Amino acid sequence: MSDFLLEVSGLTRTFGEVRAVDEVSFTLAKAGSLGIVGESGSGKTTTARIIVGLERAEGGVVRVHGEEQSAGGRGRAARLARARRIQMVFQDPYLSLDPRTSVQDVLRETLKLHFPDIDHASRIRELLDRVGLGTRAAEARPRELSGGQRQRVAIARAIAVEPAILVLDEAVAALDVSVQAQILNLLADIREQTGIGYLFITHDLGVVRCVTDDVIVMRRGRIVEAGRTADVLTSPQHPYTQLLLASVPRPGWDPKAIGQARRALADAAEGRPAKAG
Repeated sequence: MSDFLLEVSGLTRTFGEVRAVDEVSFTLAKAGSLGIVGESGSGKTTTARIIVGLERAEGGVVRVHGEEQSAGGRGRAARLARARRIQMVFQDPYLSLDPRTSVQDVLRETLKLHFPDIDHASRIRELLDRVGLGTRAAEARPRELSGGQRQRVAIARAIAVEPAILVLDEAVAALDVSVQAQILNLLADIREQTGIGYLFITHDLGVVRCVTDDVIVMRRGRIVEAGRTADVLTSPQHPYTQLLLASVPRPGWDPKAIGQARRALADAAEGRPAKAG
């Protein structure tokens, strides 16, 4: 068995003449948490969708526990098996929740599909408790819940199938800062309790700093920097990573640093030596 939970090798995906994902390779340690950061159009979400199986790569391989994701056919049983390995939580859970269906029925439907022989009522109570929702929320419809509560439902549905990996695509971007913190703390607790691996897709370096062990930085479909999160965010080596960090307001922040970082990135792209100051 592989030493890594997830291995991604040479992923490639084009849309027309745009190379959205260009020879992307990385690994996720067992029970690890990896961030993929970059601006819109960097290829991070397309990479995530390929890993989950929502997009098909033109080249490359995705392995979970050493087993190739595309192996084993495309029938219903194979799809369910892949779903039990990797689940995804999106930015707006309202779009993926049936507005007519109660929380408990959302969870029951998932459990019946993957685990038809277990006590669904008991498991639903356990899942609601794990994500910090009481039994009163079980009868609620999505429109009766707050954004943070809906995201908790989406997380409960994802972990209901006991996946090895949870992919979170901007999963806290639409939430207020205080609610973001609650969801991130919840995810940290779930990881500690279950040993699940996380793949965070985000543009928010604050999220990356809080919840990931390692990070890769993508630009124009390629990985431009990778390493331990603390190292990359403290001492970024690539001009693009430096630009991302320079764009984050903080105490003592100088907006002029953004212009300096953009010039450094342009110089690097043109092969010109970096200018002092």
